[in-house]
Amino acid sequence: MPRFFTVVILFLTLAVLHPATAQNVVTIPAHEPAYGPELEGYDYPYPVHQFEFSSQRQIMHMAYIDVKPNSFNGQVIVLMHGKNFCSATWKASIDVLRDAGYRVIAVDQIGFCKSTKPQLYQYTFEQLARNTRALLESLHINKATLVGHSTGGMIAVRYALMYPASVNQLVLVNPIGLEDWKAKGVPSISVDQWYARELQTSADKIRQYERNTYYAGTWSDSYEPWVQMLAGMYRGSGRNLVAWNSALLDDMIYTQPVYYEFEHIGVPTLLLIGDKDNTAFGKDLAPRSVQLLLGHYPELARQAAARIPGARLVEFLDLGHAPQIQNPAAFHAALLKGLLAAPSNWNRNAQMTPAKSASVTFQEPSPGFAPRSMSGILHLFHRPERASAPVPRQALNPGHPAI
Repeated sequence: MPRFFTVVILFLTLAVLHPATAQNVVTIPAHEPAYGPELEGYDYPYPVHQFEFSSQRQIMHMAYIDVKPNSFNGQVIVLMHGKNFCSATWKASIDVLRDAGYRVIAVDQIGFCKSTKPQLYQYTFEQLARNTRALLESLHINKATLVGHSTGGMIAVRYALMYPASVNQLVLVNPIGLEDWKAKGVPSISVDQWYARELQTSADKIRQYERNTYYAGTWSDSYEPWVQMLAGMYRGSGRNLVAWNSALLDDMIYTQPVYYEFEHIGVPTLLLIGDKDNTAFGKDLAPRSVQLLLGHYPELARQAAARIPGARLVEFLDLGHAPQIQNPAAFHAALLKGLLAAPSNWNRNAQMTPAKSASVTFQEPSPGFAPRSMSGILHLFHRPERASAPVPRQALNPGHPAI
């Protein structure tokens, strides 16, 4: 039976101990903007490039950010956003990774943000992975580390399964897909029904969902720009096209689990998990008895880490679905440490050792403590903890869709 070893990391810096002040009072902007269907009118923090290609007999363009460091360490990071996010949402992570010497590519997938939103498209995780692969090939990038958040985690898993030789490391940040919602009892609805739900999207609904799911019941004004970014597309003239593509993506997420293939992942994998996350796709469609079974991220993450060969797990005990936004300093310290810890000669067949779990906690410094660096002080406490056994498919019991 695999066991986890807990590593308690005490980041004793003011930036970590005092992230953007969480609050439960929401400040509504005086002006709520309207954007075009490809986020026309919304400025990204870095220049946006367009990769034009043909897919399913259509000419499409994929928006992406390409940020190069002053001193390149030879490594490329590809950032994959979630369903309620865009490449611009990675701004803080891009800055940190660039300063650490990484070249950073942040992609807007087809159907999202500043990329094409086709009227007709067969959305699959395989297709989105192929699109991303084509982009990287056009940039002559043969190998990269993938960092996937939420829905982007499912895309990253599929990419790693399809192109393992092209992946240095797989980093999953609170990915969805750690369970099969359909198999657990979330009922199916039609694409037309998904579309009707998406048309009801508003800033208030996005904010309420994100406060309860992404940010562990707290709110900060620093989260509001991302609410307005998404809601602005639903206020614009292209809202129907935006909602339609989102509905097609909802159906893809619900019907195409990656959950059953974790054992086949053949690249070094790091899971960065906010334990307060309770995301479960389509949870509100299910009866209360089923809802209670869904979205238990500490358990789901440990099960996934036990099934993915050689996986490492970092748990942020007090953070939710978006730790990179809720506490950027703590998240980036763990990310950079995890990137450096990836073995250069990793061999999937040799990865039969237990997964390592590192729980990130925050502790007030002693009086007069003056932190000298972002790395803080590291204390290691080894505590054996039995991992939950993975749930076989046949044993599974028969919120808001935007993840």
